This record gives sequence, C-alpha cells and structure tokens, in this order.
Amino acid sequence: MEITWFNEKPKDCIVTLAKGNLTLNKPATTFFETAYSVMLGYNKEDLKIFIKPLDKEHALRHDIPDNNKYRITVKSSYSRVTNKAFMDEVSEMANIDLSEDVKKYKATWHEKQQILIVDLKEEA
Repeated sequence: MEITWFNEKPKDCIVTLAKGNLTLNKPATTFFETAYSVMLGYNKEDLKIFIKPLDKEHALRHDIPDNNKYRITVKSSYSRVTNKAFMDEVSEMANIDLSEDVKKYKATWHEKQQILIVDLKEEA
C-alpha cells in the first residue's frame, strides 16, 4: 500500500493596505517576529513598498535617525505598522483609493537584503 502524505503548500505573504496602516499576514509576520521597529520605503517607478525589520539593538543605535524608524505591533497571527502619512504617500504614488476599502498585495522576502517587498502591481 502506497501512501501519499498531504503537504500543504506554503501560503503567500500578503500585505493589506488600509487608510492608516499596513497589516502583514502570518507568513509575512514570521520575518518580523523579533522586530523592534521597521523602516518603510517605496519606489515610484516599480510601484513597490519596502519594509525592513530592525531588531532592538539596531533600532536603538543612533546610525538611523528616529524619524526613519516606525513602530510595529507583532501578534501571533499578524503584524501591523500604523502610519497615516506613509499610507497617504503610497495611495498618491500608486493611485490607490484606501478611503473606503482595503487592498491586499503579494509580498516577497528578499533574504540577502533582509527586506519584505510589496508589489503594488500584484493584487492578491
């Protein structure tokens, strides 16, 4: 008797954009479990958002200005970065209306740079 064991495929990293925050699903959160804060960035030409975790030691060093670091709340099944100004900038840059609804986008982890890249051209 041959048995094929079920092996569920890994779930995609999904980032949900809302009017005032970014929410990372559980697979994306795994890269931020030890994050004390994050850095946020974007690229207008490629329509991408970048989220870089900073551990406590790196976050408390003074080589990164405090206004470049943002608080992240990490829970067991999701994590969230609240920053209305950044979300307003992203909405304008990518021409996304978040006033009434949320949008979900696929994200990938870039191991070498230790950064989560959200592709605003790839809605989930």
